[in-house]
Amino acid sequence: MVMTMFFIGLLYVVVVSALVVLLKGAWVVVLLIAGAMFVAQFWFSDRIAAFSMGAHEVTPEQAPELHGAVDRLCALADMPKPRVAIAESDVPNAFATGRNPRNAAVCCTDGILQILDERELRGVIGHELSHVYNRDILISSVAGALASVVMFLVNFAWLIPVGRSDDDEGPGLLGTLLIMLLGPIAASLIQLAVSRSREYQADASGAQLTGDPLALASALRKLERGTQQLPLPPEPRLETASHMMIANPFRPGEGLSRLFSTHPPMPERIARLERMAGHHRP
Repeated sequence: MVMTMFFIGLLYVVVVSALVVLLKGAWVVVLLIAGAMFVAQFWFSDRIAAFSMGAHEVTPEQAPELHGAVDRLCALADMPKPRVAIAESDVPNAFATGRNPRNAAVCCTDGILQILDERELRGVIGHELSHVYNRDILISSVAGALASVVMFLVNFAWLIPVGRSDDDEGPGLLGTLLIMLLGPIAASLIQLAVSRSREYQADASGAQLTGDPLALASALRKLERGTQQLPLPPEPRLETASHMMIANPFRPGEGLSRLFSTHPPMPERIARLERMAGHHRP
């Protein structure tokens, strides 16, 4: 959480810098736009994610094993039970969404239900419930809204020159160009770093909830193989929801491209869970 708040703070710095350099007196308008973006992402993220993945809510009679895992873990956490959904996709994955624990949903794809055993599925559900209970949707909405403000400012500045003139005190033309060129990159990198930090936290919280870190580690190994064999196409509607999924649904990149990934490297996540299991051994 400390790392997350550090990254959020960096995003605020980028936004304020862009406001100071690119807009003089129109910052109120930008703040209103940022508020509208935040509200839209916060209130409609569950519908956007469900639509992107073709998810539909299921009853306990339709998915008894899935509901049973959710029921047991919600009882352990003493938290409200979210809606349970299944997405008709062979790609093995899962995600959680919702603005708070009382308005949340946990979704698994057909693919993940086919490859995981009961213990591994419980580990995945623990991870997704941790996203809900840790308020990760709120955190990602704040990060997404701030990054969107930077993008809006830069796009607006390219269309209508709004930088300071040479007579003004401030960064001048060079500073304005640097913000316009580097601002969006910095905002994207920080937003993605927030997403990766929340994945690490959900792994740890989920493993604590189930008391079985190795179950989640085993599930992540299967998910890594499954998503590599059946990666989703990087379409805009899927990219919008990809940061909510337990595994990166797209073909993984190498080297510096990992900085632009919504998820940490799977081997590192697995290694952390294995170390966590070692600490739990007598």
